[in-house]
Amino acid sequence: MWDRLRGSRAAGGGRSAAAMAQRGEKGPAAAAGEGEPRAGAGAERGPSGAAAPFQPPEGGFGWVVVFAAAWCNGSIFGIHNSFGILYMMLQSDLGEGKKDPALEFKTAWVGSLAMGMIFFCSPIVSIFTDRIGCRTTAALGAAIAFIGLLSSSFTRSLEVRYFTYGILFGCGSSFAFQPSLVILGHYFKRRLGLANGIVAGGSCLISVPLPFFLKMVGKAIGLAHTFQVLSALMLIQVFLSLTYRPILPPSCDSQHDGQDKLGSRSMRQQCWAQTRKYFNLRVFRRKTYRIWAFGIATAVLGYLVPYMNLVKYVEKRFQETKKDWILLVCLGAMSGLGRLVSGRIGDCIPGLKKIYLQVASFVLLGILCMMIPQCRGFEGVIVICLFLGLCDGFFTTIMAPIAFELVGPMQASQAIGYLMGLMAVPMTAGTPIAGYLNDYFGNYDAAFYFAGVPPIIGGLVLFVVPLVHQRMLKKQRLDSGKDKMLVSEAVVNGELLPGCPASEAHM
Repeated sequence: MWDRLRGSRAAGGGRSAAAMAQRGEKGPAAAAGEGEPRAGAGAERGPSGAAAPFQPPEGGFGWVVVFAAAWCNGSIFGIHNSFGILYMMLQSDLGEGKKDPALEFKTAWVGSLAMGMIFFCSPIVSIFTDRIGCRTTAALGAAIAFIGLLSSSFTRSLEVRYFTYGILFGCGSSFAFQPSLVILGHYFKRRLGLANGIVAGGSCLISVPLPFFLKMVGKAIGLAHTFQVLSALMLIQVFLSLTYRPILPPSCDSQHDGQDKLGSRSMRQQCWAQTRKYFNLRVFRRKTYRIWAFGIATAVLGYLVPYMNLVKYVEKRFQETKKDWILLVCLGAMSGLGRLVSGRIGDCIPGLKKIYLQVASFVLLGILCMMIPQCRGFEGVIVICLFLGLCDGFFTTIMAPIAFELVGPMQASQAIGYLMGLMAVPMTAGTPIAGYLNDYFGNYDAAFYFAGVPPIIGGLVLFVVPLVHQRMLKKQRLDSGKDKMLVSEAVVNGELLPGCPASEAHM
């Protein structure tokens, strides 16, 4: 789903080196120019003695990395967005014995935990990516996700699957997914948009047909073997993650200088310095970012409800069991189309006015969710799913450019990481609440009405962000002594290019 976010992480990393060069500081490329040349550093001295900004190769081995990133996004979010099929299989597997009146509520937690952990772990994964690199982090995450899916096939206990599928697979997905947001910036700059488009389109080739595949395979081999088949996708990702080879190694000298500075401080000062280095909360000082983050977190409370409940809803409402997988295919296909189209549209909208596109997407998404119970036929639900997928693609794609406008390129990576962390709680809680409403009222109508309210409220909150921003700019112009109040200070996340630690410098 979050294909476009890789552009922000990647561009943030690439611009870090450029900003350091403009300030005359010794970044990774600059330090590599001192002494013996380093492989892949790509730094050249200009007339002023400052290092030239790092220039990615714009292709070559980078296309292999693009393929690996497309497989990662397609397999991970294809499985998560197809949980509606697994949701029904889980209930069938558990419903052979005594009927539990709270089964809908309990089963929903399996998928909600998995999706929520992707966002909850996001700030932590950012630190791991900086410390041990994209390749090691992604391979470790894919291995954990593989173990989670495989171990889910050896148990029928719902509580155990909370851990194996919800926690292990969810955390592993987060660690495998986020490095793909960073690594493209090592290989592309001018063609970064093209690389993102290929990853978005390529991932749809996996995620779109996956619901149909799960429907067919689930009937033939059962739930346990289906988990084993899905684990094979993560096993392949373990090996594909090894292609995340950084090509801009950090400077050993800069790290030694940092260690010398820390050595002259007390233990408390060293701990505080390291904490501030990797947990930079400066983005929360911006009022517009706080409002935006609150609006997004509010809007996604019911985001997963259609993905998890539509298949079960049409089965109970319209007795449709043969073509119910079409709904998830429509959601995935239109989401992919929305991601491709909205990126170009967002480039044509100046400044923070891009948020209005996100506002329209959220409000329409909420209205469509509340229209689902009003459908009188299966075909009507299909039409709604087409527009739901389109809204999904629009609001997720435009998120990275908005982050750049709010906090600047140097802090966009951290801003998105914290935003995804804030989204974890509402995304995790949404589907269990919908399951509880279904258990209480005996139908899904209340669940879909509930899912439609938060996006509308969140969209209204986001609507005020450009207005607040314009008001702050006017206040700034009136106060000539505070002309630079809103100019973002370049804050690099440590001294390393994101995803390129010293441990991988010579690998």
